[in-house]
Amino acid sequence: MADTQRLCAAAGLPQGLRVTTHLADVSDEGQVTRFRDEFAERHDTDKIHLLFNNAGIGGGGSMIAHGREEWERTFNICWGGVYHCTRAFLPMLQKAEEGHIVNTSSVNGFWASIGPHMPHTAYSAAKFAVKGFSEALITDLRINAPHIKCSVVMPGHIGTSIPLNSRKIQSGSDSDAVTERQIAFARARLASTGRDVSGLSDDQIRKTIAERERRFTEEAPTSAAEAAKIILDGVKADQWRILVGDDAHKIDERVRRSPEQAYDVDFFEAFARAAGWRIP
Repeated sequence: MADTQRLCAAAGLPQGLRVTTHLADVSDEGQVTRFRDEFAERHDTDKIHLLFNNAGIGGGGSMIAHGREEWERTFNICWGGVYHCTRAFLPMLQKAEEGHIVNTSSVNGFWASIGPHMPHTAYSAAKFAVKGFSEALITDLRINAPHIKCSVVMPGHIGTSIPLNSRKIQSGSDSDAVTERQIAFARARLASTGRDVSGLSDDQIRKTIAERERRFTEEAPTSAAEAAKIILDGVKADQWRILVGDDAHKIDERVRRSPEQAYDVDFFEAFARAAGWRIP
C-alpha cells in the first residue's frame, strides 16, 4: 500500500487530489467503521463516489482437513469485508450526486472449484455470497438509491501476491520467509488434496511453496495492471457484470453450457488446456 502511494505521488497528482492510506481488518466491523471515520476526517468530506471492495485471501479449502479458524478467517475477509464496507460507506455514497459500488467476486463465484483434487469451500462460499449480494443490490439500489450503481467483478487467474499474503495472514507471520508454522499449514493443505506428504522434507515443502507463489504471479494469463484497466473500463461503461481475463470468459461459457459436468475431472482438464492454466 505504501508502494502504491509512492507510485501515485511519483506519477504526479492533479492539483487538489490527495492519496491517503489506512489500515483496517475488513472482517472486523469496528475497524471498518474507524476506517470510514478516519477517511472522512482526513479528506474533510461526508460523501464518496466510488467504493471498491477488493480484500481477499485464500485458505480453509476443506471443511474436514482444515480447522474452523482458518475457514472462517477466509470467509470473514472475502465476504465480511464486502458486507461491512458496504454498510459503513453506503451513507456517504447516498450523499453523493452519483456513486458506484464495485465488489470483487471471482470465477469461484459461479464455479466452486480450482480443480478436482483441491477442495475450495471457504473462498468459493464467500465469492458466491459476494456475487449474489451484488446482483441483489442492483434492484435494491434501483428502488431505494437510483443514483448508485453496482458492479460485480469476476476475475480468473490474475497475477497477484494472494498466495503469499494468504500464507502470511493464515499463519500469523508477516515474514516472507517460510516459518515452521507455515510449513505445517502447507503440509496440511497438500494432504487435504490427497497427496502423500510423509516423504517430503521441510526444505522440499519450502521449495514447493515458493514455486507455487512465483508461478501464480509470473505465469498468470492476466496481470494485475491489465485486470485494473478491465475493471475500471467496465465501471465507466456501467457494466454490472465484469469478467476479467479470457480464462474467466471461457469458464463462464463452459459452466453455463454443461453445469452438471462442471465438477468432473474431464471438465477441468479440458478447461485448463483451453485457458492455459498451469497452476496445479
